Amino acid sequence: MKTYTYTEKKDTRSGFGAGLTELGRTNPNVVALCADLIGSLKMNDFIKENPERFFQIGIAEANMMGIAAGLTIGGKIPFTGTFANFATGRVYDQIRQSIAYSDKNVKICASHAGLTLGEDGATHQILEDIGLMKMLPGMVVINPCDYNQTKAATIAIAEYEGPVYLRFGRPSVPIFTPENQKFEIGKAIQLTEGNDVTIVATGHLVWEALEASKVLHAAGISAEVINIHTIKPLDDDAILTSVSKTGCIVTAEEHNILGGLGESVARVLATKLPTPQEFVGTNDTFGESGTPAQLMEKYGLNSAIIVEKAKKAIARK
Repeated sequence: MKTYTYTEKKDTRSGFGAGLTELGRTNPNVVALCADLIGSLKMNDFIKENPERFFQIGIAEANMMGIAAGLTIGGKIPFTGTFANFATGRVYDQIRQSIAYSDKNVKICASHAGLTLGEDGATHQILEDIGLMKMLPGMVVINPCDYNQTKAATIAIAEYEGPVYLRFGRPSVPIFTPENQKFEIGKAIQLTEGNDVTIVATGHLVWEALEASKVLHAAGISAEVINIHTIKPLDDDAILTSVSKTGCIVTAEEHNILGGLGESVARVLATKLPTPQEFVGTNDTFGESGTPAQLMEKYGLNSAIIVEKAKKAIARK
């Protein structure tokens, strides 16, 4: 089987910062807005090079979304930056009315998503944001897996005309995707080939899925791992092609299983190819304060749980 290794760990938010900096050099229409979190969103280099194209809005996220929508009317491509909880839940009405309904070319860039925000606790750990954003008509939802893919996604969404939600995180995670990859919105990436079970994962859970595939391989189980970096539009064909071969599937995400990637996959399977499915994600719960590693283990978001769910899915075939 194909295996993946890494030599470095880095936070995906730094991938966003690097992508934004590159866009500042190549696309004069790109502007950036932030809600008093410049350091956390890694926007410093963009600001140093393009001070006239940056707007510090302060702790006024609803206002930031409205300003961003207005900037698109003049042909600008605004990238808004704040924590995922404040980029979605706090400003949902503004996004719905001024950006999604109005079909404005705003890029909503959200760091510190999911449990891996860590010690800041449940009030900051949004586990509902994918569901909130994917339900908005016309909204693209992207959740890349590592530094390199986040950088590539940041650059790619500037070329896409329409609203985008780009979700990334705080902790350092393995870098295992190519440095100069081409990011295709809505195109899943098959990482390993297998015949016994399909594992589709998104964000931080992609690496955990790869680790799970190694354990499964040692147990004589062949797992096909697919990186679903774009949750909407979902790559239905990649999912259906894989499960038609393996006959069962596990979905893995750092998000509530109610409304996340797993439910999107279940919709595809229910309407086109009913298949045994197991879910890895939080289950109708808020988070709590703790280190990212402690929280991922407590809430069952790691390779060991993926292995367990894969075996369960296989048993249901």
